[in-house]
Amino acid sequence: MSRKPVHLAVYDTYADWETGHATAYLARAGYEIRTAGPSREPVTSIGGLRVQPACALDDVRPSDSSLLILPGADLWDAGDELAPFARTAREFLDAGVPVAAICGATVGLAREGLLDDREHTSAVSFYLAATGYGGGERYVDADAVTDRGLITAGPTEPVAFAREIFRLLGVYDGEVLDAWYRLFHDSDAEAYAVLEKAQASG
Repeated sequence: MSRKPVHLAVYDTYADWETGHATAYLARAGYEIRTAGPSREPVTSIGGLRVQPACALDDVRPSDSSLLILPGADLWDAGDELAPFARTAREFLDAGVPVAAICGATVGLAREGLLDDREHTSAVSFYLAATGYGGGERYVDADAVTDRGLITAGPTEPVAFAREIFRLLGVYDGEVLDAWYRLFHDSDAEAYAVLEKAQASG
């Protein structure tokens, strides 16, 4: 059975470094990565990469997706321009389809009320507290947190963010997931042999 695509949200000022580990290894695992923008007009990342979205957000349906990834962006802190992406995240979670949000995207989810009843993390607790959201007691000081289909992480944890995505989708697990994380987070050369063995036998 073919896998449904993973949708990567893209918008002006999106942080292109935050989702690279996740999307690269999801693609290697056989997932199609489909970029979804506010429209199909090109957007420009913080790093100056110009991206032509494969589809507009209005055309994204949870039933057609394995996961929605929301990267951080300056625009998350600048107003409500990206609020439609947070509302789409609600639609995904309500439909039982997972969402992964990192950095500034967690602020958007806080404003949408999606962190009020889930364990979560972000850059720092007071970053989310400034939104006035109701989930402060559920903030966890961790590299990345998964709770009931929602993954959150801070801007310095793209590798942990990817690890949680792989765990949730079953891309890697157990010793192999641990080895992948140790290789890319800790530069543990011994972890490479574990991954190489897993790939040879898989």
